[in-house]
Amino acid sequence: MEVTIYTDGSARGNPGPGGYGALLVSGKHRKEISAGYRKTTNNRMELLAVITALESLKLGGLFVTIYTDSKYVCESIEKKWVFNWQRTQFKGKKNADLWQRFLLIFHRQHISMRWIKGHAGHTENEICDKLATSAAAGNSLLIDEGFESGLFN
Repeated sequence: MEVTIYTDGSARGNPGPGGYGALLVSGKHRKEISAGYRKTTNNRMELLAVITALESLKLGGLFVTIYTDSKYVCESIEKKWVFNWQRTQFKGKKNADLWQRFLLIFHRQHISMRWIKGHAGHTENEICDKLATSAAAGNSLLIDEGFESGLFN
């Protein structure tokens, strides 16, 4: 079974209020997810979009293609940097809490990453951008514990 995931993250400020958006597509099924946080960074929201999308998949062993406009996220996975960071226990790396969370779910699926240019008229990326910015502007913002604790940024 194949699933295509489109993601985007946003932070107004950086740090500042932020949000993520993801669109999951499999056959005729589509699912949108998003959430906003009161203080975070763009990179954290880009990564959290990927994580929450993967966590929302109920089945394992799927062939998942993830489209992101974040070179940080795409290259960290595709170039396998995150696995080297894991070997060094993320020493000196930002967002270690989120990368560790990502690694817990990464091996459940067959994942390939695709980078796309943001704000370039890509329909699904624009949907995710709207989800992310709307979530960041929302009234019920969550707390990004990893960021606000100061331990992982």
